Amino acid sequence: MNTIKYTNFHRQFKPLREKILKSIIPLFESGEFILGKTLQEFEKNFTTYCGTGYALGVANGTDAIILCLKSLNIGSGDEVITAPNSFLATVGAIVAVGATPVFIDVKEDFNIDPDLIEAAITSRTKAIIPIHLTGRPAEMNRILEIADKHKIPVIEDVAQAVGAKYYGKMVGSFGIAGCFSFHPLKNLNAAGDGGAITTNNREVYEKIIKLRNHGLRNRNESELWGYNSRLDCIQAAVVNIKLKYLDQWNERIRNIALKYTESLAGLVKVPRDQPYELPVYHTFIIECAARDELQNYLLEQGIETKIHYPIPIHLQPAAQSWGYKEGDFPVCERQGKRILSLPIYPELTDEEVDLVIKQVKKFFEAWA
Repeated sequence: MNTIKYTNFHRQFKPLREKILKSIIPLFESGEFILGKTLQEFEKNFTTYCGTGYALGVANGTDAIILCLKSLNIGSGDEVITAPNSFLATVGAIVAVGATPVFIDVKEDFNIDPDLIEAAITSRTKAIIPIHLTGRPAEMNRILEIADKHKIPVIEDVAQAVGAKYYGKMVGSFGIAGCFSFHPLKNLNAAGDGGAITTNNREVYEKIIKLRNHGLRNRNESELWGYNSRLDCIQAAVVNIKLKYLDQWNERIRNIALKYTESLAGLVKVPRDQPYELPVYHTFIIECAARDELQNYLLEQGIETKIHYPIPIHLQPAAQSWGYKEGDFPVCERQGKRILSLPIYPELTDEEVDLVIKQVKKFFEAWA
């Protein structure tokens, strides 16, 4: 029985092998590993792609959020509003700068509910971090309207949504900064960890330039206490090559998502694109009451799936001291018990997509 893997790095690497090796061998020969021309080239190309004034490479997506928070002087005693249903890294970054995460519930599309934001704002609120979860844009117009009213900066978590658009505009270009991850599982991925920050704010850009490199003004003078968080040139070279293919890959992913949606709509809850959004479906998440049984059945048929994420952040052991309890965020918690991520990446064949659909249908024929 052939296994349909949830991810398949080999398939993506194979056609790009020669281009990737050709781009990184000169780096070994020259020793240009840190803050070199290759990184500058990627930053220029990513700036153009995202439609922002600036972009800079950092070590990973978590650091991207930390550096943005630090650039805004957010720390102890401050609050940051975000959602409780994402990967731990978003909240981990808030905690890392000494601030307190304030959660609000999400909508049916897994993104933060703008209708609940204003009630969560206090005098200590210093930022809002909407997460474009699953590669679908959050409602940035409403979020920015509220943020502007209260003069609160918005930092976009774009880790799962590189290339997605909202009303024709790239995510990562709406808030004061956008934070990207190039983890191997992302649509635009490095050969290890990597990340980037986009911004239209010159002051934020110049501060993060220093923060990511020990606060150095030049080789010998440190202007402020910073971090070691630089996208190395090898990773920049890899991501720079893949950036050329990103729109093509995302289009293929959207086609797979559409096929899943049209074929499974009567059996499970499926995502529904809105007219104003162009998603990239980093994950394609269905919902059903028999989630665990379906996952086990698909695995028996050789189809790997994942759950993103079964335990909401506010119910994690690490979050106990914040005083949240089960029932605080009912939409998020209900989704956590029902969600299942089907395989979705550009290299999936039509036959594999058809097989996933066929096996989901077979499960529900037997379940009924």
